[in-house]
Amino acid sequence: MSPVPKVFSYKLVRDYGFAPNPFHGICTLGTCKPQIRKAARVGDIVVGCGSVGLNLPEKLIFVMRVSQKLSFQEYWEDERFRIKRPDLYSSKSMAYGDNIYHVVNDSWVQEDSHHSFDGGLINQANLVRDLGSDNVLIGEEFVYWGANAVEIPAYLRNFQGEDLYPPARNYRSTFSEAFRIEVDIWFKSLPTQGFRSRPASWR
Repeated sequence: MSPVPKVFSYKLVRDYGFAPNPFHGICTLGTCKPQIRKAARVGDIVVGCGSVGLNLPEKLIFVMRVSQKLSFQEYWEDERFRIKRPDLYSSKSMAYGDNIYHVVNDSWVQEDSHHSFDGGLINQANLVRDLGSDNVLIGEEFVYWGANAVEIPAYLRNFQGEDLYPPARNYRSTFSEAFRIEVDIWFKSLPTQGFRSRPASWR
């Protein structure tokens, strides 16, 4: 019998299609939230919720099941994810590519991207935070609602006193086994998966 997956729920204050990156048929979380990227394992479920800052409080922006966990170098070198390397002069989905970290001559490179400064200058604050966990979460099973964020099912807002929506900007993962089973069942029951709408922060 498969173990009950852990559930990680957090709020997004920005949603540009960078973290998570829901494009090209696979959802990836390769920057920000180092605690979640470190702790989550294959099979676990990551839930990204809206916030007041996005004008999407108590909504669902995305949900994914972790199908693989890679190091930054593995992510960079994997041909499947070459398309997730940023290209700031292409489409918006390419401009917000999250495959930005790799090692050259024993030093970390931060590619010209949403997390660097203009001209590709290293943003040290983003680099330090992102490298807080050398892990990229890959989600082959996911739903990304983006700007068309949906309501959290009522029974997951008050299930024996537990709420899928996190109370603060950080994240929540201390759910009971019974609640995690309910979230797993709900995720499996979603009628349509994949990319559903543009990111909420796009204008």
